[in-house]
Formats: sequence, structure tokens, C-alpha cells
Amino acid sequence: MRFGLASVLAALVATPALAEDLVFTLVNDSSHTIVEMNVSPVDEELWGENILTVDAVEPGMSGDVTIADGLDVCEYDLRFVTDEGVEASKTQNLCEINTFTVND
Repeated sequence: MRFGLASVLAALVATPALAEDLVFTLVNDSSHTIVEMNVSPVDEELWGENILTVDAVEPGMSGDVTIADGLDVCEYDLRFVTDEGVEASKTQNLCEINTFTVND
């Protein structure tokens, strides 16, 4: 099965939150269960730890995600892993969004 990140839904445009926690709502609008989400600033080569605070994000579920790394960056690479082991990644400016939607 193909797992993609087809769109980013920006409900409201936020002003950059430099040196503050980045908080956004993750919406799983796909048909896959997300079991892992890793983030790293775009200039980093390694993924950070799984930041999900739940075991899984089932299709149709949503929840708040907080990135509290204390960095003054907005551009992050996001990596999602499904319960089938499929991986997908996307680069996103997290200072500009309130909602990130994962689609098939």
C-alpha cells in the first residue's frame, strides 16, 4: 500500500514561534495507523526519538503534537511509520501551521 503525505492543512497562519515550543494538531486522515512520528531540523542527518505520546494514531484520529527542543528553527523533517512498517516523510515549516494532516 502506498502511504503519502499529500497535503498540509493550514487552518490559520501563525506567526513564527522562535525559541518556543512548536504545537500543532496532527490529523490522521489516511487509512493507515501511525505508530511512530519522528522529527528533526532539516539540517540534521539523524531522526529524533518517536514523539507520539500514544501507542497509535488510528485513521480519523487527531491530537496535539508538541516539539519542545528549544531550537530557533521552523523547518523540520517529519517521518511517519505505520503499523505495516511503511514510512513516509515530508519537510514542513511548523511555525506557519496549526494543523498537519496526513492523507493517503
